[in-house]
Amino acid sequence: MMTVPPGIDPDLLRSFVLVAEGGSVTRAAMRVGRTQSAVSMQMRRLEEMLGQPLLLRGPRGLSPTPHGLWLLDRARRLLAMHDEIVANFHAPEITGHIRLGSPDDYALLWLPDILAGFAEAHPAAEVEVVCLPTTELLPRFEKGDLDITLFSAGIISNSAGVHGERVWRGQLRWVGSAARPSHLLRPLPLVLSHGGCSWRQAATEALEKANLPWRMAYTSASQTGTHTVVLAGLGVTVGLATPLPSGLRLLGVEDGLPELPDLEIALVCHGGAANEALAEHIRNGFRSQPGAQARAA
Repeated sequence: MMTVPPGIDPDLLRSFVLVAEGGSVTRAAMRVGRTQSAVSMQMRRLEEMLGQPLLLRGPRGLSPTPHGLWLLDRARRLLAMHDEIVANFHAPEITGHIRLGSPDDYALLWLPDILAGFAEAHPAAEVEVVCLPTTELLPRFEKGDLDITLFSAGIISNSAGVHGERVWRGQLRWVGSAARPSHLLRPLPLVLSHGGCSWRQAATEALEKANLPWRMAYTSASQTGTHTVVLAGLGVTVGLATPLPSGLRLLGVEDGLPELPDLEIALVCHGGAANEALAEHIRNGFRSQPGAQARAA
């Protein structure tokens, strides 16, 4: 008779994720409302269940082992689904009109799955999506014209002075044509957004530090516009290491371009049951991304 292995308690995984992300049992214990010894016991129990070491102590605290990194990625996604299931069955009926802001670059990447899940859980709610640059979204949020907004954080400070909850982090990458080597031209022709765009500032600052001459060849307020020009081989742009349209490819140091900084995506939300319900779906959507590095600001 085959022995069925025991299931893993979500509380064990939640404590493990907090320890792995924060590098400290003490901080994790404070987050979950347990004692330090209780969380340490949870980690020992989890390692015994899986038969592999998951955490190593180093000069900067605890860090995941290779097996721990494998588990961390999947534990984030499992917990996001677990929390969504629990919230869906305990949440009150959500109705009303929610105005959601998002930079154009993120909307197509992440919002379809997030909005589909929210619509399934709360079919009576209506969501209006407003796609604008971060520099326009934050003032609108401050004025009350938006209920929730995502925005770019961590590259430059925002003029509106809004401090949000960080939901995702990843490195900006250069994007060029797969057929035409426009990245070899000097000065480097750039295809970016308007002057207040944080991605544009990150790109030009990196080029200045590397002493690479550049010129602004084309500008567009949308990612579709910049990609169209890059596909024509008329310049390079910046983006995320996500699947690109056919004909585009990621560029890097090996192509003679400087490394770009990390991008952090943050979320701000006005109070209210409907707004908070959508905000939680957004958090879970980003947590479920492979390799997600979410952290609170």
